[in-house]
Amino acid sequence: MHSELIFQVLKGIHWTLEHGTFPSAFKSAYITPILKKADLDPADVRSYRPISNLSVLSKLLERLVSNQLLQYLKDNGLLPDLQSAYRAHHSTDTTLLKVLSNILLALDSGNLAMLTLLDLSAAFDSVDHDTLLQRLRTSYGMEGTVLGGFESYLRGRVQQVRSTMSSSTPSEVLYGVPQGSVLGPILFLLYTADLLQLIKRHHLHQ
Repeated sequence: MHSELIFQVLKGIHWTLEHGTFPSAFKSAYITPILKKADLDPADVRSYRPISNLSVLSKLLERLVSNQLLQYLKDNGLLPDLQSAYRAHHSTDTTLLKVLSNILLALDSGNLAMLTLLDLSAAFDSVDHDTLLQRLRTSYGMEGTVLGGFESYLRGRVQQVRSTMSSSTPSEVLYGVPQGSVLGPILFLLYTADLLQLIKRHHLHQ
């Protein structure tokens, strides 16, 4: 019985990858509001952190796609040079070492060092789907079934808030990458990567 179920799951995943169609059943997310701190006012919506829950099968499929996507980006040298997350042997530690090294080198050379940090509010929710798909096409050479698969992944998503007492009416997600997803952070990286080219053109990189 279990082997038959596994076979059907793998068959469905293979069909999805081959045809570039993300199953509608995987596009629904439940948003669970979690109180950020115990001493916060439970009547204030700002006291809660929304936690998105996606199906296990959805994340399994995303993991397979993300592995192929990262391999494609790596093989074709399409990842930003200074990108740390979602790359082997790169982490926040390597980022901090790079920043510290640049500052020390600048000071040793008698130059001034300035660090500018950009924090985007609700960054993942701000992604425009049309712009992201255009980025995938023009900057990363994706087309055909592959591009269609990412479009299917982004379009037609719904989410609803669910608590122990009740649930909201499902609403369509028109912008953003799915919270709590495997592909979401990688797609956001590709969405913003062209900013690095703008920084380089103004000679603001080391």
